[in-house]
Amino acid sequence: MSTTTLRDWLLTDTPSSRAQAAWGRRYRLWCDFRANPLAMAGLIVTVLLIAVSLLAPWLATHDPGAQNLANRLARPSAAHWLGTDELGRDIYSRVLYGGRVTLGMVVAVVVLVAPLGLAVGCIAGYVGGVADRVLMRVTDVFLAFPRLILALAFVAAIKPGVTSAIAAIALTAWPPYARLARAETMMIRSSDYIAAVRLTGAAKARIILRHVAPMCLGSLIVRVTLDMSSIILTAASLGFLGMGAQPPSPEWGAMIATARRFILDQWWVPTIPGIAIFVASLAFNLLGDGLRDVLDPKQR
Repeated sequence: MSTTTLRDWLLTDTPSSRAQAAWGRRYRLWCDFRANPLAMAGLIVTVLLIAVSLLAPWLATHDPGAQNLANRLARPSAAHWLGTDELGRDIYSRVLYGGRVTLGMVVAVVVLVAPLGLAVGCIAGYVGGVADRVLMRVTDVFLAFPRLILALAFVAAIKPGVTSAIAAIALTAWPPYARLARAETMMIRSSDYIAAVRLTGAAKARIILRHVAPMCLGSLIVRVTLDMSSIILTAASLGFLGMGAQPPSPEWGAMIATARRFILDQWWVPTIPGIAIFVASLAFNLLGDGLRDVLDPKQR
């Protein structure tokens, strides 16, 4: 099938099957997204960050943990593209490997909190009554505390480390998703097609899984993408405060913490991982804004 024929098949106003209609809708969303240059920039930078993090073993020029005290705090050069830190370790290689740690934490948190928030919100919004009041009061308790402070309390109660940081951020990040899913569900549950499904005798669990939850996914995806930047900042903050990834792990926040005393004289040591955090956060924000414009019907 040629490109022109495929495009016509996707954009036809009279699809011959549900699959053709679904792919046509996805293609139209992609065309709308592609028309936003900032969103495309965010997507490209995000893909590049993920790619270079995954390919760190092949792209790194040095062992990220190898020390060379004779070459400590060296300026950027041909031998060390971004200079070296206080222990003579190559900053470029450590930033690449640090992306695996930081972005890996973000992915782990999202995988944990998105399904949890979706499940809690859909159940509370559709079932209502006592279940809604209990679930929302639990959600309110978690929302009453600042995310970083609550994450610090959880990590301190367990022990510092990547696994503890992921669990702590996940425990503090799910309430906004539950609130969003509940609001979407309360609008969906009174619609005609949900009433028709209910008349067929479908159980509540089936209605929530097959009909309500899929309708909430668009808003949830947008919220998750926008929240990734705050998750990156929280993970980096925990590392900076010594509660996240522990040295000598090349995590961006921990790298800034160990090098902050050199910011005036050897500026590149703490600045480079700071720039990495900034670029990753900005890319996810731009990507989230673009997805919101495409997936939110109120923005169209």
